[in-house]
Amino acid sequence: MSIDDQDDALFKALGHRTRRRMLDALKEGPLTTGALCARFPDLDRCTVMQHLDVLEAAGLIVAERRGRERWNHLDALPIHGIHERWIGPYAAYAAHMLGRLRTAAEAPAKHEA
Repeated sequence: MSIDDQDDALFKALGHRTRRRMLDALKEGPLTTGALCARFPDLDRCTVMQHLDVLEAAGLIVAERRGRERWNHLDALPIHGIHERWIGPYAAYAAHMLGRLRTAAEAPAKHEA
């Protein structure tokens, strides 16, 4: 899978509010699929599993089988990759531009004679 395909899968996974809420729940620690179903009572088990499949395909969760249970673990490394590639550089650029704007605004006005 190319980097662009990985990014597409990651942004697709993060693009749905239910999947983001699932990731938030998994920040507290691994949860079974049953526990996730209990946290999302408005969704049936099949829908929860579909969301988990999208998250797993994006590399955001790792599923571990323990007997009859499926434990879902958060893998935040892909989100860190987004930060490194997109958020960090754009935030640095924005801070640089705001610094330039501040310097220009605070500079004494030059009056023409």
